[in-house]
Amino acid sequence: MEYNFDKVINRRDTNSLKWDVKENELPMWVADMDFETAPEIQEAIRKRAEFGIFGYQIMPGEWYEAYIGWWSSRHGYRMKKDWLMFCTGVIPAVSSAVRKLTTPAEKVLIQTPVYNIFYNSIRNNGREVLESPLKYGDGKYEMDFADLEEKLADPQTSLMILCNPQNPAGRIWTREELAKVGELCAKHHVTVISDEIHCDLTVPGMDYVPFASASEICRDISVTCIAPTKTFNLAGLQTAAVCVPDSFLRHKVWRGLNTDEVAEPNSFAVDAAVAAFTKGGPWLDALREYVFLNEQTVVGFLAKELPQVKAVRHEATYLLWLDCAQVTEDSEELAGFIREKTGLFITAGIHYGEAGRQFLRVNIACPRETVRDGLDRLKRGVELYLAR
Repeated sequence: MEYNFDKVINRRDTNSLKWDVKENELPMWVADMDFETAPEIQEAIRKRAEFGIFGYQIMPGEWYEAYIGWWSSRHGYRMKKDWLMFCTGVIPAVSSAVRKLTTPAEKVLIQTPVYNIFYNSIRNNGREVLESPLKYGDGKYEMDFADLEEKLADPQTSLMILCNPQNPAGRIWTREELAKVGELCAKHHVTVISDEIHCDLTVPGMDYVPFASASEICRDISVTCIAPTKTFNLAGLQTAAVCVPDSFLRHKVWRGLNTDEVAEPNSFAVDAAVAAFTKGGPWLDALREYVFLNEQTVVGFLAKELPQVKAVRHEATYLLWLDCAQVTEDSEELAGFIREKTGLFITAGIHYGEAGRQFLRVNIACPRETVRDGLDRLKRGVELYLAR
């Protein structure tokens, strides 16, 4: 089937968080695609809507089978039904696990720069953020295992939130890297929450490694948060899953999800997820190819038209992490300036921690026409900024 990712859809005045901007502005910030979801998912939602009754839902066997089948066929990891629990979203699951698996004032480790909402999940629950900055060099990020172990050895560190694949830098962690994380965390009695919501959005030809599959140690200390929402542009349906192989740990997470009342599906959450994971493969493969060509468009443009800005080596997600060190020491000022002068709305890297201060994050999951518009605005904004 042919999928038209070039189709430009007007999302203004639709109560879209992303597109709640001024008429002249172009939003390329939040991780929300400007593509229609897969036709098979749309059909499943229409069929459910036509039924006309939207009462309380249970979790059918098909939901479990869809997750198990997808991870087995796409990622070589066989989950068991008992390991899976429904949740309304990955962040509700992360926040719930932080509350249940730690006590106030304990430390939760994150590797920065990293998804900014992790900070909220930690601080809003009265816990302390402990940063282990990633090492950046030659356009790529690596884990700093010496620093990581030092931070994990702190007796107050009881939990780590891992971003796999990494957001915003787009790294796919190797099996060896993940196994090393698991080894260090087990050594220091630290549980790992692995946010794997971007796992299917890899560069064509590359796949991610589920943290729990890296070793038996990783499996036994892991709480993995997964969902079809980023992959298939379904965030508004609030549908996700938590996979916890260890029975003792799973009971604690299950109690947390139910205590927080984030364990019940809405009327479309199950049907959409099942359709995504049983019928959405061809659409996803076409999407990945399209986003990859968008990335190549950006990289080629920067090399020719804006060499002061470098795209960090990208392996996953539809978000590009742009190194602006040759332009500014304060990307928040730069992002604000670009938005004011050109209308391009992108995210300042400082939102992902101090390690992101000289970076910008750009969402390229949009029609190529939009990408080119964004690039023209970016160039104009940077040139005006440098000419001040």
